Amino acid sequence: MKFSLHPALARDTVPISRLGGTRLLLMNDSRFIWCVLVPEYPGLRELHELPQPQRSAFLELVCQLSANLHTAFDAEKMNVAALGNRVPQLHVHIVVRHSADAAWPDPVWGVGAAVPWETSALAEVIPRVRGCAAALDSGPQSL
Repeated sequence: MKFSLHPALARDTVPISRLGGTRLLLMNDSRFIWCVLVPEYPGLRELHELPQPQRSAFLELVCQLSANLHTAFDAEKMNVAALGNRVPQLHVHIVVRHSADAAWPDPVWGVGAAVPWETSALAEVIPRVRGCAAALDSGPQSL
């Protein structure tokens, strides 16, 4: 079976980069700096299904990217979640939160309508998110 990105993730995100065997995506909602990491393993639905040591490498990637985004975007709080109730493909959300954001203090899911990124804003945010990924302590881990 070959890996393919779930259609909802492909529709709702902007591709940022690949980190080893993981896709880094940005939700197409300019109200938040909201990244999604998707391990490129076909058929995965749950974190526990990711084989070791790839699971450890993926979790370390989530933690390091979260820390880098926290610093780069001066977050008050980071939200990290793997829900999968609507999109069953294993993916982890990393959301930079500020007390002035559109959903604070509630979760970002289901709050208002997404506001797609304008091209000029994407031209600014994508390099910043890529910089956070490039600054990972041990570099991209291959899953």
